Amino acid sequence: MARPRSADHDIKRRAILNRSAALFAQNGYDRTAMAEVAAACGVSKALLYHYYAGKDALLFDILREHLQELIDAAAAVERSLPPRARLRALVGALLEAYRDADHQHKIQINEMSKLPPERHRMLVGIERELVAIYAEAIAQVLPAIGRDKSLLKPVTMSLFGMLNWHYMWFREKGAISRDDYADMVTTLLIEGAQALSSEARAGAKRRSA
Repeated sequence: MARPRSADHDIKRRAILNRSAALFAQNGYDRTAMAEVAAACGVSKALLYHYYAGKDALLFDILREHLQELIDAAAAVERSLPPRARLRALVGALLEAYRDADHQHKIQINEMSKLPPERHRMLVGIERELVAIYAEAIAQVLPAIGRDKSLLKPVTMSLFGMLNWHYMWFREKGAISRDDYADMVTTLLIEGAQALSSEARAGAKRRSA
């Protein structure tokens, strides 16, 4: 018979994930042992293994939950908003989801490739689902970009480049707020991509002349 879960199982599991994320972000996944995780969480190694069979299972769960939270934040944005307003809301939702998630975000960038291939593929699938939401929103704001797949992908990934690395410099009490930065990113992306689309059309005309 399976051992019944304690009433605070999920609370303890969440605490383990958060503390492990901090350790992996600060020390590196490869340089962090399960014994260090157990000590940081204030539990025995045996109890830690009750929750997670190994370090890769721990890393997978940290990243799976983090990515799912990003998906949920994006999915909560109203689809009925006008295209530009919806893209701005999606940018703001992602920046807000990154709040207090610097450790998870850092190990997503630096450590996800350390996972076994099957688990890595599962997380890449979630990442692609997230990217597709933003690519669709960009295509609605900029139909010419949406019709040109050679432009839509790099424009979409440029958006994530602006958002994914903000944790390196952004400070909560700095000169710019999250809302300010969401406005800035949305404007840079739309206005820049409009110019890019115009240049692409002009280049196509020159080549056909």
